[in-house]
Amino acid sequence: MTEPGPPESLKVSSVERPEPRAGWVRIKVEAFGLNRSEYHLRAGMATNAKFPVIPGIEATGTVDLAPGGEFAVGQQVVAMMGGMGREFDGGYAEYTVVPAGSVVPVTTDLDWATLGALPEMLQTAHGSLHTGLGIQAGQSILVRGGTSSVGVAAAVLAKEQGLTVFSTTRNPQRLEMLRELGVDHPLLDDGNVAAQVREILPDGVNAALELVGTNVLPDTLKATAIHGTVCFTGMLSDAWTIPDFYPIGYLPNGVRLTAYSGESSDLPATALQRYVDLVAAGKLPIRIDRVFALDEIAEAHRIMEAGEAVGKLVVRVS
Repeated sequence: MTEPGPPESLKVSSVERPEPRAGWVRIKVEAFGLNRSEYHLRAGMATNAKFPVIPGIEATGTVDLAPGGEFAVGQQVVAMMGGMGREFDGGYAEYTVVPAGSVVPVTTDLDWATLGALPEMLQTAHGSLHTGLGIQAGQSILVRGGTSSVGVAAAVLAKEQGLTVFSTTRNPQRLEMLRELGVDHPLLDDGNVAAQVREILPDGVNAALELVGTNVLPDTLKATAIHGTVCFTGMLSDAWTIPDFYPIGYLPNGVRLTAYSGESSDLPATALQRYVDLVAAGKLPIRIDRVFALDEIAEAHRIMEAGEAVGKLVVRVS
C-alpha cells in the first residue's frame, strides 16, 4: 500500500521570482519559523486569506531588491505580519515580496536557523508582555502554555526583565526544561492551575499570558490578583470564542482581561536588535526544537499540529 503524500497545500512547487513594486521589498529568504497561524490557514480556520497564497507570516534573509531605496541590497532583515501569507504571498519560499513597513533591519552573526526562529516569536512575546500586560520589574506572571515557542520566549523575556515567572505544561517530562529556562515555578497543568498558583502566591499573580485558549481562560483569570491583567494571545487548543459571554459572571472582581494581536511595528528595530544581541551573547536562551529543509515542510507541520515540539520549529531554505 502506498503511503499518502503531503497535502497539496504543503508540496514544494516552482513559481516565478516575484517582482516588487514601489514601497515593497524583495527578500531572499534564508530561514523562517513555523507559527500556529499557518496551521490555522492550512486547516481552513483562517477567515482573512486570499487564495491562492503562499503561507508564512514571517521570513528572515537579505534584501534582494528595494525599488524605493528603503533598504540596501544584501542588508540583513526580518519580515513579519502585515498581511504576509494571508493577503499576499508569505515566507514559505526562496524569495518573498513584502511591504517595506513589515521589514525590520538587523545585524548579527547568528546562524540563519537561529535568527529565523526569532522574529514572530519575539514580536508576539514582546507585544504581549509590554502592550498587552504592561509588565514591570518585581511583578509576578503566569505563562499558560509555557512550552510553546511564544511561551518559552515570554518566560525568558519576563525573567530578563525582572519578573517572577510561573509557567505551565501538560507534560510532566517538560517541567525540568522549564526550570532550565529560568522559570521560577514550573506547574503541571491539570486544569486547576489557579489553585497551584495561589498555594505559592495567595493573592494571585500580577499578570497572566493566556496562550492555550478560551477553554482554560476562566482558570487563568482565577489565578490573577485583583487589579491584575490577563492577556489573551494564543489559541493552542483551537478554542477561540466564549459562548454566551456574561462579563459579570465570567470575570473575577477587579481582574482585567485584554488581548494582543500585533504587527511588526510593535517590535521596534532597537528592541529586536537588543534581543538578538542577547541571544548571540548567550544571555537570552531561546529554544529551537528542530530545523527542517524546505522540502520537509509537511513533516514540520505534522509535528506542530500534533504539539510535539518544545520551542520553535524552523525551516532553513538554502
